[in-house]
Amino acid sequence: MPTVSLASRLPVPTSTAWEHATSFEGVNHELMPLMRMTAPKGFRSLDSGDVVLGQRMFRSWVLLFGLIPFEYDDLTLVELEPGRRFLERSPMLSMKLWQHERIVEADGSGGCTVTDNLTFEPRMAFMRPLARAIVGFQFRHRHRRLRARFAGNEA
Repeated sequence: MPTVSLASRLPVPTSTAWEHATSFEGVNHELMPLMRMTAPKGFRSLDSGDVVLGQRMFRSWVLLFGLIPFEYDDLTLVELEPGRRFLERSPMLSMKLWQHERIVEADGSGGCTVTDNLTFEPRMAFMRPLARAIVGFQFRHRHRRLRARFAGNEA
């Protein structure tokens, strides 16, 4: 099963990185201009307190360049450690399995490290190499945007 892991050090407190990581504004900031995800009107955060673990929260459409629907994510959190970690395991159109773990940990210098661990299985096995390349590219892009945002110069 393909996996991708990335980590970035940020010069901000864990609370700032966590708020960004769990807000749809933060998620979409990381994804753009390549794509963005939809959420129901008024939905703000994965850490809102009304999330039922293991239960689909909603279907999020993934829009290429923020405009063209090409994928969906039945957003489901299975584990949540507020302020530190979430584990999403969500059915998707193209993936038999999509698992995204994000961990935010203090680094002892007033900053933090954000780590993404992804495990996925495309619905069509022959797509594994392409899926690994796309997911790797997408999350390298997300981490560049994340580092740029908190370094004070947008990517």
